[in-house]
Amino acid sequence: MIDESKRWPESFPDRWASEWGEDEHGLWMAFHYKKIRHVLRWLEPGAFMMGSPQDEPERESLGRDETLHQVTLSEGFWLGATTVTQELWQAVVGDNPSRFQGAQRPVERVSWEDAQEFMVQLNKEIPGLEVMLPTEAQWEYACRAGTTTPFFFGANISTDQVNYDGNHPYADGKKGEFRKETVEVKTLPCNDWGLYQMHGNVWEWCQDWLDDYPADPVIDPLGPSDGHDRVCRGGSWILYGGLCRSASRRRLTPDYRYDFLGFRLARGRTSQAG
Repeated sequence: MIDESKRWPESFPDRWASEWGEDEHGLWMAFHYKKIRHVLRWLEPGAFMMGSPQDEPERESLGRDETLHQVTLSEGFWLGATTVTQELWQAVVGDNPSRFQGAQRPVERVSWEDAQEFMVQLNKEIPGLEVMLPTEAQWEYACRAGTTTPFFFGANISTDQVNYDGNHPYADGKKGEFRKETVEVKTLPCNDWGLYQMHGNVWEWCQDWLDDYPADPVIDPLGPSDGHDRVCRGGSWILYGGLCRSASRRRLTPDYRYDFLGFRLARGRTSQAG
């Protein structure tokens, strides 16, 4: 049974979905492409504090603005339960650029531009799907899943929860494992909204051009209409724990490729000039 008290999407199930349902994390729909199943989860509209407080350890460690400000997302949206896997990428594109091979590992060594080409092709193949990258605000809202701590898991993380370089823990955390590679997209725990590895494993491209944050509250921010660098979020297997914080931001040119870069699909309020 669907919980009618929640703000579910107007169209459910949508025509692109081959499976759908509700579980302990909320509403989900899945599509199949060449027998490969990919799940997107529904995130209700809401407001949250984006950025980090002044006393958060290692804030702005990459020199990127993390001014704490209120963001309201007036519309719900769909977001991939996982990053795009290598098997889905290969089915759509026909090759696999990843360094760390594995059907259920995240596709990596893909640029922002590569991700755009992939989504154009996938949208042609599945009528009505219309996926894009999440905005930076959507991404952080999803990562936090209602929390205000540096990580969804609380004030700190361990390598049992997140794939990062455990030789460099966050703040006063204990050292842990350094896997030296990606792991499969569902290897580590999901957050309360059913989203896997928003922290660590691979940095995830967002739709936005990088810009400083406003201090005042904003509604449905899309970032600037042009720029030089796109935003990446989430941290990765190769870097230290502090870069996996919910508020951590990285900037890279849209043609940049490396083995710590992947992406996640979104549907909803993601229109962006440029």
